[in-house]
Amino acid sequence: MYIKEQKRYLTFKSFWFSESVVSMQAVQPASAGASDVKILLDPDDLPKAWYNILPDLPAPFPPYLHPGTKEPVPPQAFEPLFPKELIRQEMSANQTEPIPEELREAYYRFGRPTPLYRATRLEAFLKTPAKIYYKREDLSPVGSHKPNTAIAQAYFAAKEGIEAYATETGAGQWGSALALATNYFGMRAKVFMVRVSYDQKPYRKYVMRLYGAEVIPSPSDRTNIGKKILAQDPDHPGSLGVAISEAIETAVTSPNTRYSLGSVLNHVLMHQTVIGLEARKQFELADVTPDFMVGSVGGGSNFAGFTYPMIGERIHGRSETRFIAVEPTSVPSMTQGRYEYDFGDTGEMTPLVKMHTLGHTFVPPRIHAGGLRYHGTAATLSVLLDAGLVEPRAVDQLSTFQAGEIFAKTEGLIPAPETCHAIRGAIDLALEAKEKDEETVIAFNYSGHGLLDMEGYAQYLAGNLGNNGH
Repeated sequence: MYIKEQKRYLTFKSFWFSESVVSMQAVQPASAGASDVKILLDPDDLPKAWYNILPDLPAPFPPYLHPGTKEPVPPQAFEPLFPKELIRQEMSANQTEPIPEELREAYYRFGRPTPLYRATRLEAFLKTPAKIYYKREDLSPVGSHKPNTAIAQAYFAAKEGIEAYATETGAGQWGSALALATNYFGMRAKVFMVRVSYDQKPYRKYVMRLYGAEVIPSPSDRTNIGKKILAQDPDHPGSLGVAISEAIETAVTSPNTRYSLGSVLNHVLMHQTVIGLEARKQFELADVTPDFMVGSVGGGSNFAGFTYPMIGERIHGRSETRFIAVEPTSVPSMTQGRYEYDFGDTGEMTPLVKMHTLGHTFVPPRIHAGGLRYHGTAATLSVLLDAGLVEPRAVDQLSTFQAGEIFAKTEGLIPAPETCHAIRGAIDLALEAKEKDEETVIAFNYSGHGLLDMEGYAQYLAGNLGNNGH
């Protein structure tokens, strides 16, 4: 980005424009009916079961291994960490798992089913023949897709009489969702928030506290692993790997407490498939089949939730949709990581997981997309990457904020920094379609709003935002 005649110029490959032509009033899309712009579902269309991709994977799921013996970890070994029902779901060979009616009621209450929008104003601005759709997961009470699994995890824990959850959070979206869910089901939550995001996004901790959660910046002096890391580097920015270690240590040393994870694990990604199951029905109503489905990836929960139902269709030969997973260039686990067994946390407290990883000691740069600052990729997603069913791309921080500005000035929505990665991926595909003059259909998951991420936008608007840090 540079300044010339007080106009900010933004670049996407060979495509550039000045802010003087980027305003909502300046964009004139072709006239479309309301039902073409916003595709709604009836309440009865809310899925009654989640989709479980495990039995459909193109290769056997690599078992979790004990770090000492390198033998598969039996289900009962996870009982100090997770509710028994979630352990069962984690290992389930069933293609679907039923959603209890009490849980479906909570989904209704917190905004499901969510609408699918067509981005006609963005299409008009890009002058692309592509059609672009996005799924509105920002409409939950905490502004992201994260309640889809938080509500489920709290429901099953409360049913088993568990009183508290300990967890980690990066940008605060997951911590906010779990605080909401534990409060709803009468539980307590202790959240270790990555320090750099704790400082960058000050109001997220107040959202969590308003729901009754205790929020602690990580690394902290509350755990042995936190004290060890602070002794080595008092200015450590924190990482999801460190915060996971602190949350696990807290869970196993606290009475009637379990650990809750917001991404990566099979049951977490399965809960998120309500997104893709709804979207598949909405594509039918709109009479479109997406050529591309796009999502941002840190651990993989929003990407998996949006794409797994359709990936299942492709595995069974019923779809030719391509799946684009977008990550930060500064945390390139998919595009530069190794596919091997690694710890899921910095403190080496988890079993070994086979995944695309940068190494569990990797400390990500201080980018504003805190939810994408994780060293590894979900094990199921890693299987799909290795099989070539998911295509990874990496984009830099500045270009994602540029995409966020474009989206705000065309579609009127301010996206979270994590979501900006998906928007950037969709814009790039739309511009490729323009170059080829192809009428492709692109759909992406609008995973969360950015109304509590304004420090990053402030730096971007001032011209002070870097590519690999704040």
